[in-house]
Amino acid sequence: MRIGIDLGGTKIEAIALDSKGAELRRVRVATPRGDYEGTIGAIRDLALEMEAVLGESGTVGVGIPGTVVASTGLVKNANSTWLNGKPLQRDLSDALAREVRCANDANCFAVSEAIDGAGKGAHLVFGVIMGTGCGGGISIGGQVHAGPNGVAGEWGHTPLPWAKGDELPGPSCYCGKSGCLESWISGTGFEWDFARVTSRDLRGVEIVKAAEDGDPDAEAAMERLISRVGRGLAVVVNVLDPDVIVLGGGLSNLERLYDGELSRQLSEYCFGGNITTPIRRNVHGDSSGVRGAAWLWPESATS
Repeated sequence: MRIGIDLGGTKIEAIALDSKGAELRRVRVATPRGDYEGTIGAIRDLALEMEAVLGESGTVGVGIPGTVVASTGLVKNANSTWLNGKPLQRDLSDALAREVRCANDANCFAVSEAIDGAGKGAHLVFGVIMGTGCGGGISIGGQVHAGPNGVAGEWGHTPLPWAKGDELPGPSCYCGKSGCLESWISGTGFEWDFARVTSRDLRGVEIVKAAEDGDPDAEAAMERLISRVGRGLAVVVNVLDPDVIVLGGGLSNLERLYDGELSRQLSEYCFGGNITTPIRRNVHGDSSGVRGAAWLWPESATS
């Protein structure tokens, strides 16, 4: 049995999977915000409760909103700031008296979709999350590729490539720089850009609906979004040339990302053109993160 835990800013979700990936049980609790020791305890209790109810022990993987640096074992870049600088993986392993594996939540998404989702059977999967924020994750051979600094796949904090006119220098990002992809192509960035250009304050779903109804301002915003996503992904293809790109997060539900328009952007901006990389919608939706955390352990570890 594999236990996966997704540590979010407001909730902690746990799932138990059997050896074939079938869901055995799922539980959610509130995150003890700002309380590091409370967070350790909540994750420990979820794992132990899962095992007690199901009557067997399991491996434990945890998806976190940050990364664990290999050289120090400390968390960095977590928007749940009480985790930063803490030896989370070690403390969880001590609390459960077994090795616990932690990985960035976007990497867990990529692993989930690579194992039995939209990237099933592909060797190198690049997972994209475009929600309130924007991030990326890399799965190679069904396993996380994080790199020695723990930042592989941090696509959202690369600059918008081939920036045009008023896209420079770009909006300020919370990371301290300007023009990051996250500030343009997240749900928040999409709404900000529409307001910047039109002085109209609409939510993302309202912009999409307005575009469908023929609103020229909304249609222009959609075209800018697709252009920016395409330019951003072109750099990914130039560097990694993944077998498949899988989209997640709220913006991944936009049908226009899959009608060929985004793929044409890849061919326009990638070196040499004629790019055939498939771009797919995720299979597991909001469950991909917690499922990917469970899959941080290979099958051999549970046998």
